[in-house]
Amino acid sequence: MSLCTRLHQDGRAQIMFGLIIGILFGFLLQKGGVTSYDVITGQLLLENFTVVKVMLSAVIVAMIGVHILVRLGYAELHVHPGSWGSNLIGGLIFGVGFALLGLCPGTVVGAAGTGALDALTGGILGLLVGSGLFASLYPRIKPALCRAPLAAQTLPELLHLNPWVVIVIAEAVMIGLLLMLASIGL
Repeated sequence: MSLCTRLHQDGRAQIMFGLIIGILFGFLLQKGGVTSYDVITGQLLLENFTVVKVMLSAVIVAMIGVHILVRLGYAELHVHPGSWGSNLIGGLIFGVGFALLGLCPGTVVGAAGTGALDALTGGILGLLVGSGLFASLYPRIKPALCRAPLAAQTLPELLHLNPWVVIVIAEAVMIGLLLMLASIGL
């Protein structure tokens, strides 16, 4: 039995692995500078492009890494269908939380880990209260969430292209954008 199979079947190992990856993710967010309220608001004001640089760098690495893992049989893609309703409602909930706190769910946890009291009180408390509120309202808002369904497709499936063609094009565009930001000093 392979290590991957054993990990997949061991619930405790999955939780520990997830915890370790989560801590590493938070550490890297903090080291990248994106757990700072000033950096986030600077991005929203188009004055500081640290967030774009970190996100593009992560997508560049992850896009290749995920597809290599899939190709080698170590991972599977599970694309779930969505809907315009869930995107609209989820986007509004995310936007309100972002506007009130100036941090997104990932960066709020990272900022709380650095000791930022606003992230700890408003962010973590907001995540818990918001999750509970959403769970209690879910039965009533489920019809709106399911409105205007979208197919469960990846971009290569939608475009009828080999995934590696899409990856090469997307990688070139993202690397080009990072180079452009560097060349203009942003």
